[in-house]
Amino acid sequence: MHSFDQIWAIAAKRKGGDAALEAKMPEIKTADELAATPDDRILAAMTRAVFSAGFSWQVIEHKWPGFEEAFEGFNPVRCMFLDDDDLGRLVSDTRIVRNGVKIRSVRENAAFLCALADEHGSAARAIADWPSSDFMGLLDMIKKRASRLGGTSGQYFLRFIGKDGFVLGRDVVAALVREGVVDKEPTSKAAKKAVQDAFNTWAVESGRPLAHISRVLAMSIDA
Repeated sequence: MHSFDQIWAIAAKRKGGDAALEAKMPEIKTADELAATPDDRILAAMTRAVFSAGFSWQVIEHKWPGFEEAFEGFNPVRCMFLDDDDLGRLVSDTRIVRNGVKIRSVRENAAFLCALADEHGSAARAIADWPSSDFMGLLDMIKKRASRLGGTSGQYFLRFIGKDGFVLGRDVVAALVREGVVDKEPTSKAAKKAVQDAFNTWAVESGRPLAHISRVLAMSIDA
């Protein structure tokens, strides 16, 4: 496995130098900044990730004001109590993408956030306090307890809200295979642990957040 400095050098050469690569690093929030995020914004980000999966992100972005109106600002308590009549109305609402399964996920994810809030004071606080060194554990928790947020959907949701972590897109997985961390997309418990261990090693070496390491890995792969 290459050191982080070696991987950075590969990516910097591809992207026009150190300064150009540095400018491409994603922004993340501190734990306190993330914890201050209202839970309605957490539910909105979840919904954006769910509806974007397998669909045009540009379409979701264009229609997003309609989503905000249709779901009345994504208040988790209000959305948790959407009844079947409400869901039926939303399936016919042209302001949003009319996918019944994904629309129902808003109610399910609202209930999940309300449960987190009961347990931790706020859903944002629970997510903010989860250590990046166990990011895989956070992804597994969200996959089990939330709706339609497994795989990269959960990873993009966390990136949307500014939580430090990685996104295991095609190029990142290719880089992890090149580095001998895994031999394919990590799905087994052992493979996920290997990925987390590798990111933790590079984080210690570099002092950088996981989100930066993830982006550098992706940019070290030839398109």
